[in-house]
Amino acid sequence: MKRIAILGAGTAGTMMANRLNRTLGPRGWTITVIDRDNQHIYQPGLLFVPFGDYTADEIVRPRKYFVDPQVELRIADIEKVEPEAKRVVLAGGDVVPYEILIVATGSRILPESVDGLTGHGWKDTAFDFYSLDGASALFEKLDRFEGGKVLVHTAEMPIKCPVAPLEFAYLADAFFTKKGIRDKVEMQYVTPLDGAFTKPRAAAAFGGMMADRKIEVVPDFLVEKTDGERQVMSAYDGRDLEYDLLVTVPPHRGSQVITDSGLGNDGGWLPVNKFTLQSTAFPEIFGLGDATDVPASKAGSVAHFQSEVLADNIVRFIEGLDLDPGFDGHANCFIETGYGKAMLIDFNYDTEPLPGRFPLPGVGPFTLLEESRVNHWGKLGFRWVYWNMLLPGDDLPLDHRMLMAGKRA
Repeated sequence: MKRIAILGAGTAGTMMANRLNRTLGPRGWTITVIDRDNQHIYQPGLLFVPFGDYTADEIVRPRKYFVDPQVELRIADIEKVEPEAKRVVLAGGDVVPYEILIVATGSRILPESVDGLTGHGWKDTAFDFYSLDGASALFEKLDRFEGGKVLVHTAEMPIKCPVAPLEFAYLADAFFTKKGIRDKVEMQYVTPLDGAFTKPRAAAAFGGMMADRKIEVVPDFLVEKTDGERQVMSAYDGRDLEYDLLVTVPPHRGSQVITDSGLGNDGGWLPVNKFTLQSTAFPEIFGLGDATDVPASKAGSVAHFQSEVLADNIVRFIEGLDLDPGFDGHANCFIETGYGKAMLIDFNYDTEPLPGRFPLPGVGPFTLLEESRVNHWGKLGFRWVYWNMLLPGDDLPLDHRMLMAGKRA
């Protein structure tokens, strides 16, 4: 019996395992998914934990609940991948051979890679919210925070969910306002980019909203170190920023095992063809989600759109057909803006976010590059869609390609 091995049982790996099991299970293929633990975190929910909107119990569930029983789920550390031998070696010596390997190992944060960040003041005056521990500790801090200078900071790109730092800044503004201390809080949005976002039109919209809310954007800030005792963050160009509270998105890297196995680039990302998602080095290896080097957002919507293309390409690969260059970099993201509203952006490799209506032209119900309460409820409603439709690998009523219908160029 032939085997597909999938490294990672996060969003991307779980979706792909379930989708391929329905397609290839009847053809005699077995699917094995490997992950180091049985804890599946709804990562979009981490944004809401610091503000008390979600608890850990609401965003964490066992992985086994979402992997089809016909799929083999192995909970084990991966020691290495041996691509020439087509096998995965697990800690303890067990070996999982494969005919096809899908790398869905996601990304990891490395706060320790910023000099001084995890030293004095870590989880006291400096926090991340990209981990469950970090988001939970930040909730405790914000609950007793009474004012001062707040930095919302991104160390470098790429990161998971690149709009999340923006969302945190907007939600923090609303949180401090509701708490009655906004006039006692000075906020700066500190980014390595030259503006609030990567795409010019969206950057202008998000930057304008920052200005309206008296959040200063500090661009082109490449962090060199932090001094937790002095509560100062320093850039390579000599700029220093003082803080009473630092909320940082640390540097991201791919999985260490991908690097150690010689499959990753300098950042640990798997190099793949950005249209077919096939490895540029080994034809039987494919990448999915955050783990790859494709120049698209590392977001759940991207993993979903990729999975539709990749599922078809896995079948094509098995049948000896040319692969479909069908992934166009499509991403769409809700951006919480506080006060019960949100924005929505929809874009791909070649087209930046544009205003309009989504997904139905002239109808929506969602507005693009514009705040609305409907968008906010769409963001909140996605949690149900995630657990009940996205992870099972069901087809959603959205084209994996970015469409111009409903957009104003």
